[in-house]
Amino acid sequence: MGRRLEKGKLVLATHNTGKLAEMRDLIGPFGFDVTSAGELGLPEPDEDGTTFEHNARVKALAAMQASGLPALSDDSGLSVDALNGDPGVYTADWAELPDGTRDFAMAMRNVEEKLQAAGAKTPEQRTGAFNATLCLAWPDGHCEFYKGVAPGHLVWPPRGEKGFGYDPVFVPDGHERSFGEMNAAEKHGWKPGQKDALSHRARAFQIFAREALGVE
Repeated sequence: MGRRLEKGKLVLATHNTGKLAEMRDLIGPFGFDVTSAGELGLPEPDEDGTTFEHNARVKALAAMQASGLPALSDDSGLSVDALNGDPGVYTADWAELPDGTRDFAMAMRNVEEKLQAAGAKTPEQRTGAFNATLCLAWPDGHCEFYKGVAPGHLVWPPRGEKGFGYDPVFVPDGHERSFGEMNAAEKHGWKPGQKDALSHRARAFQIFAREALGVE
């Protein structure tokens, strides 16, 4: 059992609006006074790690040190088996344009082109998983990690306009619709007492709630 987090002010260490919306939905039932790194105008740290854990820690510590408050970060990405785990920790980088903005339609096309080049055409050949690592940093510098994985397969063309990032091309195991076709409650909805979360972020949050908040 990890260190417990007392209710109070909490910084969500992200500038990503889609990710922030999901994290707010998940933390909402627990009574924290939540703000975000983006809302506080904090600079984005360099995410130069080669693992989700490293980058999650960088973001959480940067937000904690700048704000003096406990900070919860998320580093997540899509790993495709036929692409040797790519894009993985570089998931967002595959969408980056020269001006620093991100084009996820381009990123999804890049993944599809590489899958076609690898001869991956059937669902069994197009398996992968979304991974999420949450890091909670306390003001004394102590960090804890909570990891969630959502396995599935990739489809083409993209389906749905909900969610963000690569959601329209990812169908989680046991489902026929992509994350892009699911509303927020279906994709990442999770509340105390609910057994199974669906998305990678919700699964990581389920572990966070159990270990850091003492909530099942």
